[in-house]
Amino acid sequence: MSFDIIVMQVFNGLSLFTILLLMALGLAIVFGLMGVINMAHGELMALGAYATYLTAQFFAHYLPSLMDWYLLAAILIAFCVTFAFGYALERGFIRWFYNRPLDTLLATWGLSLILQQSYRSIFGSQEVSVPLTTWLSGAWEPSAGIYLPLNRIFIIGLTILVTFGVYLILYKTRMGLRSRAVTQNRAMSSAVGINTNRIDALTFALGSGLAGIAGSVFTMIGSTNPGTGQLYIVDSFIVVVFGGVTSLLGTAASGFLIAQSQTMLEYLMSGSMAKVSILLLVIVVLYLRPNGLFSSKVRS
Repeated sequence: MSFDIIVMQVFNGLSLFTILLLMALGLAIVFGLMGVINMAHGELMALGAYATYLTAQFFAHYLPSLMDWYLLAAILIAFCVTFAFGYALERGFIRWFYNRPLDTLLATWGLSLILQQSYRSIFGSQEVSVPLTTWLSGAWEPSAGIYLPLNRIFIIGLTILVTFGVYLILYKTRMGLRSRAVTQNRAMSSAVGINTNRIDALTFALGSGLAGIAGSVFTMIGSTNPGTGQLYIVDSFIVVVFGGVTSLLGTAASGFLIAQSQTMLEYLMSGSMAKVSILLLVIVVLYLRPNGLFSSKVRS
């Protein structure tokens, strides 16, 4: 395998890693920190993608002179829309299923089917796409034979920025401190005056907002349809569990490992065999370390 091919495969792995990480970060917050198995997380990603599509349509019709910059507004709008939807969803639906993991799984799976059908009714079953801005078109060629698409470089940079933002929120703000306190000991947190219901809603909304950003980013590399979220939901759960529930570091590390392994294996063998190999690796690791690679000690 030549050096150029290795560089391209590593870069492709980074591209897959960014989507997985954006999805898995939101899922790690909802599943890892809150214990909610949200099977509709993929549909929140699709909601962010459709919000980006509608933003592109608005700019094309009413602000055509600013089309080159619509994507920046779309990412912010996608986050705000899914954040608000996630907040309302937690207050009106999810809150009734805490401490009932099987009921939560079935209820959110039913919700995902409802959302998929709603997308079909509103947007149709056909795929929709957004235009790529001129400043993200083309590729950077650091050397002959190596082409790195600008849109994927932008996605990698955005993912780094979002991940750093999540770290600041969870570890450098009062909301993050309270969220982690509720995770470790809900009863004690409530006893010292923390509004656990509000923390639950804001934490779930933050995880939903991250899924919206993942959906907005996805529109830059693929078309959107009602089933778009299902493409990544299983892989995202694998990333969270493999890295260790409640560990954001583990989520990032496992996402990188899985994405790079899958990309390399797909180059050497078929896509289905690559998936099978990854799943076997995850099973072996979880057999040896049932709590994941970077499990955190929390009080139950």
